[in-house]
Amino acid sequence: MTGVLELPKTEPAIKPKNGGEPRRFRWTRKDYYRLGDLGFFEGKRVELIEGEIVEMSPMKQAHATAIGLLIEALGKIFAKNYVVRTQLPMSFSGVSEPEPDVAVVKGKIRDFSQSHPKTAELIIEVSDMTQQNDRTKKAGLYAKNKIEDYWILNLKNRCLEIYRRPIRDKKLGFVYTEIQILTETETASPLAKLDAKIKVADLLP
Repeated sequence: MTGVLELPKTEPAIKPKNGGEPRRFRWTRKDYYRLGDLGFFEGKRVELIEGEIVEMSPMKQAHATAIGLLIEALGKIFAKNYVVRTQLPMSFSGVSEPEPDVAVVKGKIRDFSQSHPKTAELIIEVSDMTQQNDRTKKAGLYAKNKIEDYWILNLKNRCLEIYRRPIRDKKLGFVYTEIQILTETETASPLAKLDAKIKVADLLP
């Protein structure tokens, strides 16, 4: 289960504003890198989500196998002019640097030697125990950053959830308005390669 990482007592103090309730401190990417340089995250898998430093769960065998299957399937489809990245940072903003399980980005590997990608053609999260987080916080983050094609490979229910058409809703915030759930017997096509067909069963361990 993911959770907000508790940092050492050197974390900046959070002081009440105008005598009211304490406000939450939002970490920036600069803070995040500085803490990493100081060794605060040693031995931990973390990512920066909307100013919160989130610790990720240890990866189980099924999760790791699913990532390998995704790399194999997507590598065949996005063989030229794309990079299939796994658990590598995306630079969305000054307070968000997620590390999705899989991201397909335009370009070549060396294009990102000086900065992380700011967008992707496809982002996929492999979900075993994190469905709620992937459907809410992660979906909201990806919708906010205009990721047009977001997939959740749901290991628990053995299906593929596809989220498209991101918008900003006045009440709900950033959400996807088109959601499709595909079973093991069906096929999926990335928006960037609509002529390609991927069997959902081939992605599940």
